[in-house]
Amino acid sequence: MKSDLLLRPAPGLVPLSIVVVLSIAPPCARPAAAQQPDTVTSVGALKRLSLEQLMSVDVTSVSRRPERLANAASAIQVITSEDIRRSGATNLAEALRLATNLQVAQVNASQWAISARGFDNVLADKLLVMIDGRTVYTPLYAGVYWDVQNPPLESIDRIEVISGPGGALWGANAVNGVINIITKRASDTQGLYVSASGGSELDEAGTVRYGARLGDSTFARVYVDGFGDGSTRLADTTGAQAGDAWHTVQGGFRADQVRRNGSLTLQGDLYGGRPNPDGATAVATSGGDVLGRWKRSFATGGDVQLQVYFDRTYRDFRNGFTEGLSTYDADWQHHFHPTGSQDAVWGLEVRLMDHRTQNIVGSPTGSFEFLPSPRLLHLYSGFVQDEIALVRDLRFTVGTKLEHNDYTGWEVQPSARLAWSPGDRHTLWAAVSRAVRTPSRIDRDFTLSTPSFTAITGDDFQSETLVAYELGWRVQAGTRLSASVSGFYNDYDDLRSVEPDTAGVAGVFPEKFENGVRGHASGVELAADLVVSQRWRLRGGYTAFAKRLTIKPGSMDLNHGTAESDDTPNQALVQSIADLPFHVEFDAVARYVGALPMPRVPSYGELDARVGWHPTARLELSLVGQNLLHAWHAEFIPSSPSPRDIERSVYGKVALTW
Repeated sequence: MKSDLLLRPAPGLVPLSIVVVLSIAPPCARPAAAQQPDTVTSVGALKRLSLEQLMSVDVTSVSRRPERLANAASAIQVITSEDIRRSGATNLAEALRLATNLQVAQVNASQWAISARGFDNVLADKLLVMIDGRTVYTPLYAGVYWDVQNPPLESIDRIEVISGPGGALWGANAVNGVINIITKRASDTQGLYVSASGGSELDEAGTVRYGARLGDSTFARVYVDGFGDGSTRLADTTGAQAGDAWHTVQGGFRADQVRRNGSLTLQGDLYGGRPNPDGATAVATSGGDVLGRWKRSFATGGDVQLQVYFDRTYRDFRNGFTEGLSTYDADWQHHFHPTGSQDAVWGLEVRLMDHRTQNIVGSPTGSFEFLPSPRLLHLYSGFVQDEIALVRDLRFTVGTKLEHNDYTGWEVQPSARLAWSPGDRHTLWAAVSRAVRTPSRIDRDFTLSTPSFTAITGDDFQSETLVAYELGWRVQAGTRLSASVSGFYNDYDDLRSVEPDTAGVAGVFPEKFENGVRGHASGVELAADLVVSQRWRLRGGYTAFAKRLTIKPGSMDLNHGTAESDDTPNQALVQSIADLPFHVEFDAVARYVGALPMPRVPSYGELDARVGWHPTARLELSLVGQNLLHAWHAEFIPSSPSPRDIERSVYGKVALTW
């Protein structure tokens, strides 16, 4: 009997969003320093750079210090602000589709399955996501609530996407990838910006942002942003609307002071929303954050940085279960040159997470509990990384993260990388890394029971582990073409399994989560950027992927090693950005996604198109069509809520800058 029976001890008892996370049933689921969101060029200048100059833009996610994109020894892609604007994306998840090394699937109006190198699920647990250095993470299931990650797209400078482990620098859960969303500094968003959008599926959206200069070296901005998305379509014989329309509003500020020898940043956000994934009772979400970052540079070329933030999130599932999380984080790092041939960075981090749940207890049909209900989670870590120039063109980078959590104690995540750059146009690199996914509260503290017996307990789960082997090549072929290819082999162990209750109702109800699954994944990722002419640019890529999971000896995993994800074997994307006469822009994004195996979702191809017109330098009018090739199509089928089809959409947008 399939283990999804445990999801039905009491209809309506378990919050549907949490059910998906459990993955018990097979899912249908130059910045000056690391994390420094400043850029070496203004946003307006970035769109006018040549391809060669674009490859010289610095990235920080690979080494926690600035380095040229062309020389980065990692499978990293960068989505620029211009890429996002010209794509017609309406939210962060849609913008992430532009990274061809990510798997992005829309599940319903407010939920997305986003991952890198497999293990894709509605709330995947092997991907680390940061917004301006602030980790957006819930210890409930070790993942990301995408429905509350809504920075205004117009304020994003770039998104750095690494496919592959980043645990040696960023810690636990940077297993299959790292997404670093970096917003524009306040000096790049001066004046007034107003936009309004509306259409067939995007009911309404709007942004108001104002930036001002507060002193010789101090700039600030404030903003309010909101949108309402229409309902998706039920994937059944009725084809009725699913009733999962949702809306959200967010506001915030940012202030930057930049001096010759350092910088100071203070920023914050507040939000509230009503996602409604099951189409019945909307979930109430709210939260806010405040972050401060101080950095000082030295004449020797090094720098120090201190970053602190507070993040508060709250969710009311409207059925008796609530979740609140307060996160306090302090991160310090030092970048220096021990010798003329070394470039080193090290740091320390302390994080406290106050996680509280209001459990469902004493129901006639059972209880849904996290025990203890309030739990303080402490995280202490330190890292060190040293890049050594062996010879002129050969670099060896070695480092590790040492991290302590309350569930498994100390975890070590080392990495070694070798990069050869013969000249300025080629970089060949290889890497071996270890990363871990530490236990979440679902793995350790979760109990689901009926009046007769305990159905699920989780008190013995250990960290999942990965050893990854990577090989890549990045090339700048003249002034018009850049390309990269990376191959990987991932060896996983101690993956989550659902073991039967041999002392209770054997073969029917799981008793606990254990580490009874192992396996491997492999693949190839291609990416390219082509400047066809001064007015036409193409970018895109292709990914091939294969994964095989097996049950370890002694395990009786009720899901037979299939419950962690539903992954496409191949996908491709091409984005076209063209400037036409008379200040007209014509853009398109074509994508293909191969069939998902279980539950099966057919392969599909789709096309988004955008026409923009600038009648004046300050006014932009655009018309965007999304999913134009089909009236509707499926992208991902979760175990709950019911499957949805994603419909064709057309919307218009007006944007004014002053």
